[in-house]
Amino acid sequence: MSDSNEARLGRSVPPLSREAPEKMQAFMVRHGSVLILAGVMVAQLLLLSFQISRNNNVRLIKVWTVAVLQPFQYSLGGIVDAARHGWSAVQNLRGAERENQELHSQLLEARSQILRMSEQAAEDERLRGLLEFRKHQSFSTIAAEVIASSPGENSNAIFVDKGSDAGLTPDLAVITPEGVVGKTIAVFSHTAQVLLLSDSSSGVGCILERSRVQGVLKGDGQNFCQLHYVMNEETVEPGEAVLTSGLDQIYPKGLRVGTVVRAGEGNIYKSIAVKPAVALDRLESVLVVLKPAPPEQQVSSLPGR
Repeated sequence: MSDSNEARLGRSVPPLSREAPEKMQAFMVRHGSVLILAGVMVAQLLLLSFQISRNNNVRLIKVWTVAVLQPFQYSLGGIVDAARHGWSAVQNLRGAERENQELHSQLLEARSQILRMSEQAAEDERLRGLLEFRKHQSFSTIAAEVIASSPGENSNAIFVDKGSDAGLTPDLAVITPEGVVGKTIAVFSHTAQVLLLSDSSSGVGCILERSRVQGVLKGDGQNFCQLHYVMNEETVEPGEAVLTSGLDQIYPKGLRVGTVVRAGEGNIYKSIAVKPAVALDRLESVLVVLKPAPPEQQVSSLPGR
């Protein structure tokens, strides 16, 4: 029957080995007396340790137990202390990280406040400059803020936040305390478009400060200008100031327009490059020069009329 089962399973079952029990039995027979003697001695030693007392009535077995377990107790205590200190360090690290994040947020907020205060101070300084400039001028002006610039590579124009509701009309001079910016070319209800000096279609009647030679300033479309119609025989030196002549009936006379940076002879007229006095690509606040009222309006506005 077993042979048929083994054949059916396809493998043979090895017989159980009897060598291990026989070796153990032989070992016990050979060393049995020694083992019995050792067991008796250990039992007597334990009985004596239970009976013998040391100082303060402490059993010897307890002393031995403490002596055996004390190194493990110290090791376990050290592990517990190390774990407690490690956990405390982790908690302190987390607290320091939170404090660091709070300080970082406070630093960002402080920097933001400083930036806002700096911007406000710069704005106040610009407005004070505009007001101080207006006090010393004989013509009337109105302050305006730059709100946009015209799109396009060949267009040099900006939009201001004042329009017809503030009394603006086309062909009004736009200036800053540093000099001429341009003129209004389109006026809407609440805004106006300003053509800058650097536009190629602009034109300003000018005069050289030292030589008093007159010409017409036009833009080159790249934040620089050219002074036209100055004869070759005239002496023009780099660094000479260019002022408005007032002959165009748009810009008041004597306003700074720019500075000569290069002058050379041409066929009939000199080729004179002028750098505008105003940084036209960084405009924020401007003044629009209002035209004086006609004489009949001035008379009608007098008291008693």
